[in-house]
Amino acid sequence: MSYNNTKKQILLPLLFGLILIAGILIGYIVMPKSADNSSPLVIHPQSNKIDAILNLIKEDYVDTVDVVKMQEDIIPEMLKKLDPHSVYIPAKNLKNVNEELSSNFSGIGVQFSIQKDTVMVVAVISGGPSEKVGLLPGDRIVEVNDSLIAGNGIKNPVVLKLLRGEKGTIVNVGIQRRNSSELLNFEITRGEIPMYSVDVSYMATDEIGYVKVNRFAQNTYGEFLTAMAKLKAQNCKKLIVDFRGNSGGYLDVAINLCNEFLQDKDMIVYTQGKSNPRQEVYANGKGSFQDTEVAVLIDEFSASASEIFAGAIQDNDRGIIVGRRSFGKGLVQNQIPLADGSALRLTISRYYTPAGRCIQKPYEEGVDEYNLDIIERFENGEFFNQDSIHVTDTIQYKTKKGRIVYGGGGIMPDYFVARDTTQLTNYYYKVSANAMMYRYALEYSDNNRKELKKLKTPKEIDQFLKSRNVVNDFVKYASKEGVKLNKKEFNISKNIIRVQLNAYIARNIIDDEGFYPLISEIDEVFKEALKLLEDGKAAI
Repeated sequence: MSYNNTKKQILLPLLFGLILIAGILIGYIVMPKSADNSSPLVIHPQSNKIDAILNLIKEDYVDTVDVVKMQEDIIPEMLKKLDPHSVYIPAKNLKNVNEELSSNFSGIGVQFSIQKDTVMVVAVISGGPSEKVGLLPGDRIVEVNDSLIAGNGIKNPVVLKLLRGEKGTIVNVGIQRRNSSELLNFEITRGEIPMYSVDVSYMATDEIGYVKVNRFAQNTYGEFLTAMAKLKAQNCKKLIVDFRGNSGGYLDVAINLCNEFLQDKDMIVYTQGKSNPRQEVYANGKGSFQDTEVAVLIDEFSASASEIFAGAIQDNDRGIIVGRRSFGKGLVQNQIPLADGSALRLTISRYYTPAGRCIQKPYEEGVDEYNLDIIERFENGEFFNQDSIHVTDTIQYKTKKGRIVYGGGGIMPDYFVARDTTQLTNYYYKVSANAMMYRYALEYSDNNRKELKKLKTPKEIDQFLKSRNVVNDFVKYASKEGVKLNKKEFNISKNIIRVQLNAYIARNIIDDEGFYPLISEIDEVFKEALKLLEDGKAAI
């Protein structure tokens, strides 16, 4: 090999390298620089690709972009790819979201309703700040902190924002009271207002008690024990526990409630996830109601903790489940606080009933389809016919005594009760629209409060209203509101209208202790459970 060839072999690569470097330098020089003289060709080291992209948008995008807002919008969309119950809670919403499962909030302590652009006090919470200064049911809140709120189309969220606030802060309200021409002014110091999760407990018969639980919150277990103590003192031997409309809450509260009914070493539930090994929970045999016959009421809005309770009762053959198929939420979330005051509710496990069922309904089609499931059930006729129920999990599971049950898509009741539509007519739908019956009941209660306050029991109120023929008076009210009487349809719907009117009026006078005993007259699920308990069908 010649010297010249060797020299070429050495110099040519060097020459090509110099040309390449020169090209890069030229390219770098002609590309416009960013304001801080950093090169847009260089991607700064980041913890992940998303951070890198957001940083590039912030530094180099053609227009100014609110990257923080972009992050807030991206996170919920990202979580939708996981499951319907992993959610992001912005810092501004966290307090309100947490209040849903807390035992109290800070406010003035009234229940109100907006009637004809006027905020009317429906009830004053016993022992609360408003009762202490003298507010009364029927009072109209006209001003808040010297600002007029009557007659301007005010909505519920605005009123809540005005009346709620930090404990110890002061709000001034101007009150218009019946038979008083002067505006009454009250200075109210906001305080802690209890939020109850047990709506009502009462004896439905001489031996059968009823308890309605609306959620599984921090104070639910204690409230439930108090309610049961009251019923036991009235000779309660059998029990209806109503979880209809109860969307769930804390897992440990559901476990504590189950423990009160199950025998020693009966499994309550187990959970399992990728990073969370299987954890089994058993009853300890110290429950106070292990011998109480029980019927559990559920519907399509009973979810999560409600389903854990119903599943444990069903799989252990401890009682009967009555109603319609439950929602189908079998995922467990953990709430993780984030540095900016927001939080992430992340699904970490699935829960399983004692027989091994995961009752989570499918969500592979996305969050939107998942949320439309209830509508699809209705359209498919599932609310009216048990044969229309579509079981997504065909695997058979067995209860303690060998009964066949299924998972996937909720808890199937032992006794299905269809929605009763026999009394529903176009006239009924018209007078139900825009809460017309509720508005009439509130107006009637306000106009007759002096007489009604003398009545102490649901039965007394019901008899009083029947003697006054309130349902016929309502027909005249509905006519003035634009709903003309259709006699044929009215006769079909008369009973359900009467019962609802009387129950609403009773609620305005003695709260839920008046409402539930009266509304039960047209509650087919309740009546079926009552009959089953009376016939001894709950002792499986």
